[in-house]
Amino acid sequence: MSPIIQAGTFSIGGHRVHRLGYGAMQLAGPGVFGPPKDRDAALAVLREAVASGVNHIDTSDFYGPHITNQLIREALHPYRDDLLIVTKIGARRDAKGAWLPAFSAQALTEAVHDNLRNLSLDVLDVVNLRIMFDTHGPAEGSIEAPLTALAELQRQGLVRHIGLSNVTANQIAEGRQMCGIVCVQNHYNLAHRNDDELIDALAADGIAYVPYFPLGGFSPLQSSTLNDVATRLGATPMQTALAWLLHRSPNILVIPGTSSVAHLRENLGAAAITLPEDAMRELDAVALSTDEAA
Repeated sequence: MSPIIQAGTFSIGGHRVHRLGYGAMQLAGPGVFGPPKDRDAALAVLREAVASGVNHIDTSDFYGPHITNQLIREALHPYRDDLLIVTKIGARRDAKGAWLPAFSAQALTEAVHDNLRNLSLDVLDVVNLRIMFDTHGPAEGSIEAPLTALAELQRQGLVRHIGLSNVTANQIAEGRQMCGIVCVQNHYNLAHRNDDELIDALAADGIAYVPYFPLGGFSPLQSSTLNDVATRLGATPMQTALAWLLHRSPNILVIPGTSSVAHLRENLGAAAITLPEDAMRELDAVALSTDEAA
């Protein structure tokens, strides 16, 4: 039995997935730009993920750009019936790899068609609209115009379900008045806890929360408390950080990314870790000590 089954499942737009999935961001080259150093290794990671029971893959056509979606298509198409591929639009890359906003109606339409073409799909199951008012994190501002454009693509049958990324609670409320929102994807992990109240509110409404950078991002999580708890559990620190997310709330879906089969297997092993109450209390306090240090 695959260990990820032990993490349970949650529904996104009626599609029930294992709570431990896979994020394809790291399959592109350095800085999520250009092709991978080892294309065969990237393909092997994708195939191993699905063979291990992963049925939720997060991607975007601006990873590479185009690279990760092309790798997913090459490795996995035709796709298993139970595989949910979630993509995102709202950004683009310039020639140097910078991340730039791209949420005009034309840009969003082009992005949906790029995702369809590179994934070889007729319809995208879930599309997250990434809001780029501030590239460093959520910033207030109306999302009516870009969400109206995405909702129109949904009406045309090109998109089944809509999610939001890099958003505030106010923007989620605004979005839910316009259309159904099935998931929210924001920066959140053991040390970065700005969305604690939001996660609980979304859980009460049955909306999935998908944290990006679940292991800290480009700089991995560093915590003596995390290391101590992991040692007691006989797990790695990164496994323990993922297990904490899975224990934090039942609506959290974790999508750690890696370009290594060995690291993929390590990540998936987090689903089998049970965190006792004392360990949860210690890990919950990591964010407090991080805030004090800052």
